[in-house]
Amino acid sequence: MAPYSVTLGTAPMFHVTGMQHSMNASLYTGATVALLPRWDPAVAAYMIERYRVTHWANVPTMVVDLLAHPDTAGRDLSSLRNIFGGGASMPEAVAQKLFELCGIEYMEAYGMTETISQTHMNPPGNLRKQCLGIPTFDTESIVVDPETLQELPCNQTGEILSTGPQLFHGYWNNEEATRACMVELRGKRWFRTGDLGRIDEDGFFYIADRLKRMINAAGYKVWPAELEAMLYKHSDIKEVAIVSAPDGRRGETVKAYVVLKDEASMSADDLIAWCRLHMAAYKVPRKVEFVDALPRSGTGKIQWRTLQEREWS
Repeated sequence: MAPYSVTLGTAPMFHVTGMQHSMNASLYTGATVALLPRWDPAVAAYMIERYRVTHWANVPTMVVDLLAHPDTAGRDLSSLRNIFGGGASMPEAVAQKLFELCGIEYMEAYGMTETISQTHMNPPGNLRKQCLGIPTFDTESIVVDPETLQELPCNQTGEILSTGPQLFHGYWNNEEATRACMVELRGKRWFRTGDLGRIDEDGFFYIADRLKRMINAAGYKVWPAELEAMLYKHSDIKEVAIVSAPDGRRGETVKAYVVLKDEASMSADDLIAWCRLHMAAYKVPRKVEFVDALPRSGTGKIQWRTLQEREWS
């Protein structure tokens, strides 16, 4: 980012993404901020064209919205130089569509409020899809067994732990929650992210899912994020959320909440048949519900927990 850059501000300023990457980064470099008070994909496309936006920090669901909106096809988005974000994994099919439309690759990152911005970022010269990237400056991360806290070797899935100068000191007036998420290892204070992932031989981190989000279907472990990434490859699907649902025989099973693109038509049987061709049998959603929209937080993230609690209530 430089003084001549123009940032599209779509994340709310009370959120770490909006505050750090839309506001503070722009103030620090003297760049211009084009603010969008309320998320609207049609208006976002207009602003990118009108103000020649070069940088955009977001959550992947905003990119999904933008690319699925019919107004986007008629807009000139060629000014964009860098689109990056986190909060959820960017589906590969959506990232590919973004590249075809704008000629740029989505830069994935990873962080949270407790670390006041990113702990991981993909290097500009080595962007990897559905990858958190490498630890940022002065930050260390490891993958451990969530039960024993023993550090795991490359390509084994465990809980991601991080330590660095940006790490928060604790939750306000909640010592119990603070103790639960902090651990001392190697003489350092590490934050337990609650996210499952792995590290490859090159030091790049990949996320699998939230530790508490795993679906145990008749003893088989199913990671919703993996299924969602696959379902986004279906040409008729705009958005999808995978959750667990009670099942008398399996204990719990896989359910898909699906938002179809405009003019698309599909039955639950059609989708299940497609899934059987593209994933292992135990991963195939046994239940499918089509909805007009998925619940979202104030920052635009899909609230899968709301849907899952609805199922189990």
